[in-house]
Amino acid sequence: MQLLTPALGLIIWTLLAFLVVFLILKKYAWPAILGGLKKREETIAESLASAERIKAEMAQMKSENESLLAQAREERAGMLKDAKHTADKMVADAKEKAKAEYDKILADAQSAIQQQKNAVLTDLKNQVGALIIEVAEKVLRKELSDKNKQEDYIRQLSDEVKLN
Repeated sequence: MQLLTPALGLIIWTLLAFLVVFLILKKYAWPAILGGLKKREETIAESLASAERIKAEMAQMKSENESLLAQAREERAGMLKDAKHTADKMVADAKEKAKAEYDKILADAQSAIQQQKNAVLTDLKNQVGALIIEVAEKVLRKELSDKNKQEDYIRQLSDEVKLN
């Protein structure tokens, strides 16, 4: 039973050794251990704060990216709209130019047709006048005294003119 109940001297020496070790540890080891723990705690806190800050920055960057993407989409839509408007305008201008050219060509053609028509009519009038003069000349060459012969001759000349 001596092992279960130590002697008073052993208790005192054990207590004295414990106090010496405790005082040495308190003076030298505990400040270093507590400083290391405090330093580690601060480092962990700083790391957590840094992680939160980075997380907030990432969220902000993500929202900025999305706003930039939305803005880029709007700009692209605007550019496409402008390009379509420009293309439509170019097509409309080309159609208008083609119509103006068509109208000019048509007017020139109608003018040319009218000029040719007038030239043909003038030529026809000149030929008819020449025929009338020729017929009158031939009638006058015949005898003017016989009226029946004149009428027969005029009919014959008109038949010849119809044949030509």
